[in-house]
Amino acid sequence: MAKVPIDPKRSELMSRIRGKDTRPELAVRRHLHAEGYRFRVNVPNLPGRPDIVFQRRRKIVFVHGCFWHRHKGCVRTTTPKTRTEYWTRKFAQNQARDSAVASKLKEAGWDILIVWECETNNSETLLKKLKSYLGSTRVFHKSKYRRLHE
Repeated sequence: MAKVPIDPKRSELMSRIRGKDTRPELAVRRHLHAEGYRFRVNVPNLPGRPDIVFQRRRKIVFVHGCFWHRHKGCVRTTTPKTRTEYWTRKFAQNQARDSAVASKLKEAGWDILIVWECETNNSETLLKKLKSYLGSTRVFHKSKYRRLHE
């Protein structure tokens, strides 16, 4: 297959896409922190370098972009009109990687929540979803709690 010349404008646009500390991710982290939750960010020793990790709770939050991770039914889930074959393959690879990472994490005993980029626009709904998933801001380590109250 012949190499397609890269448009400098497109290259400039694509170079601005971040892999971490994206606007939706920062919004989720800001809400969590304001509610009193404490967490680790982009933990390198876990599969997929999860966006937000609650180690004591064994819970992970991934903040997925609707375009890149193909949020079904979302208006942001579009396919570019140029090089559609490339993009279709790219999106399929992203989804396959997401699925493999989720499987590895679940096998290792982690619970996973995916927050979609479009969900970060409604703070109230987002907070309800996060609180429902995480529970109380207070986490008691079973062994420590038992020793204190025995």
